[in-house]
Amino acid sequence: MTQTAPARTTTSSRATGVLRAFQVLAVLTVVELLVQYVTAGGIIGPAHSHEARELHEAGAVVLHVLSGLTTIAAVVLWRLRAAPAWPAALSAVVFVLTFVQAYLGDEETLYLHVPGALVLTVGSVWLAVWGFSGRARSVG
Repeated sequence: MTQTAPARTTTSSRATGVLRAFQVLAVLTVVELLVQYVTAGGIIGPAHSHEARELHEAGAVVLHVLSGLTTIAAVVLWRLRAAPAWPAALSAVVFVLTFVQAYLGDEETLYLHVPGALVLTVGSVWLAVWGFSGRARSVG
């Protein structure tokens, strides 16, 4: 009778998997923000496309989901004691700001919506860059 060794799950290997998920989600968040910029151009531009508005609104939902999942991954990394707390905090701020952005998305509040998009972009890019930095890769 042969016995197989039990599968070992170490904190280090879990942290590596969660880091990979964080990296993918952070990059997808940035890509979705780029899509949001493109569709916003179709809303604000002279064409004022109804289709662009619908894509922008649907993209906002995707942005909520991606930034929320990025936050979960960052919190799990932190809870595994594999990463500092600031990426979890920043990703939570980005996640909350996506809802503030959605609230400010009317024509009357566009003067707040546009700078808010820039803040979201800076925070999201910062997280993505950190995810691929040497410090992030050394977690675990």
